[in-house]
Amino acid sequence: MASPSSMSPATVSRRGSRSPSKKALMNPSFADLPSDLLRMIMSHLVLEDNIHASGACKSWCEAAVSVRVVEKHPWLMCFRKRGNLVELRDPLQWKLYTLSLPELAESTVCYSRDGWLLMDKTGSKKDVFFFNPFSRELITMPECELEFDTIAFSCSPTSDNCVVVAIRFTYYSATISTCHPGDDKWVTATFPCHGIGVYKRSNLVYQNDRFYCINAAGFLSNFHPSSGTWSGYCVHRLRSPYMYDRNQYGRKAKAVALAEKEGELFVMYACMNEKPMVYKLVSMKWEEVSETTLDSLTIFFSFHNSELRTNLPWMRSKVYFSRFGYNRKRCLSYSFDKSMYNRKRRASYSCDESMCRPGEESRSWIELCRPQILWIDPPPKNLLDLMLSSSHNN
Repeated sequence: MASPSSMSPATVSRRGSRSPSKKALMNPSFADLPSDLLRMIMSHLVLEDNIHASGACKSWCEAAVSVRVVEKHPWLMCFRKRGNLVELRDPLQWKLYTLSLPELAESTVCYSRDGWLLMDKTGSKKDVFFFNPFSRELITMPECELEFDTIAFSCSPTSDNCVVVAIRFTYYSATISTCHPGDDKWVTATFPCHGIGVYKRSNLVYQNDRFYCINAAGFLSNFHPSSGTWSGYCVHRLRSPYMYDRNQYGRKAKAVALAEKEGELFVMYACMNEKPMVYKLVSMKWEEVSETTLDSLTIFFSFHNSELRTNLPWMRSKVYFSRFGYNRKRCLSYSFDKSMYNRKRRASYSCDESMCRPGEESRSWIELCRPQILWIDPPPKNLLDLMLSSSHNN
């Protein structure tokens, strides 16, 4: 029988299980690290380093492959009401970076795509221009005579295929102006509204040479810039209870957003404190996305643009909204796995963590998305060191 002195917590095991050998205890290996810790370490590596690390041993390979991120998640960009400083935050690490952009003085953001911002001068939507906040490249556009409600572009303005579409809705009509970077003027035409201008509308989404828009009542319309045609899309009308049941959901903050992923259209209806409802367009019909599909999705929702990702292991099965949480500690998000929104609240003059289940009221959260905050592609790594960073949250 072994003496007590020869026994230690590290060598004691249940009867029938094998104890670690003395040699293993004296010579620990990185391969013996717990799998959760290995995955956490691997998640902080860039793709190239992740691939190199996966060749070390079997346990490292399994951990590296399980968290390998091919896609990059977007960052939040917040425009301050005064001054030239713009805030950038990684929704995963939540570290604050500030970027001085005097070029955007007295300007408001309209849309973001492929790392570019589409801006207009405050108080005048006629003065529209492109701006890349990281390269500082600015591309001007001719004066737009249309006081538009929504605007979007198809791809990077440096591409020959880029087209900008601006739309003004009324109860009966949709007035649409189009322009390519480098053109001398916008081309404008007016079409029947097809019912989309009556209710709250989503952002514009470009897919397969068309711009799509859906409203709270479920009307989907599209504009084909090549032929200059605007039409209602022949899909069944999607009726979200968040928009129709005014007795139960009438006073809560609501939002509707379109997103495109690999040629497929998705729409999400959100209502404060309720589970977001996500649908996918399949064979000209909206189908609610299954729990299995939601588990692989990450949705980034904003007033100006919405993004979908399918390969973000540490952020999957969530919706991230373009709104800072209480005390600016994180952004508002919803977890499909936990069926909860994250929340911060005051309790005994201190800040503690709480979770609100669907149906619970929270009057301090009156908006899901803020117009001055949007999602943008992350900055290049070589630029981060040059930006003013802070480990403290404002």
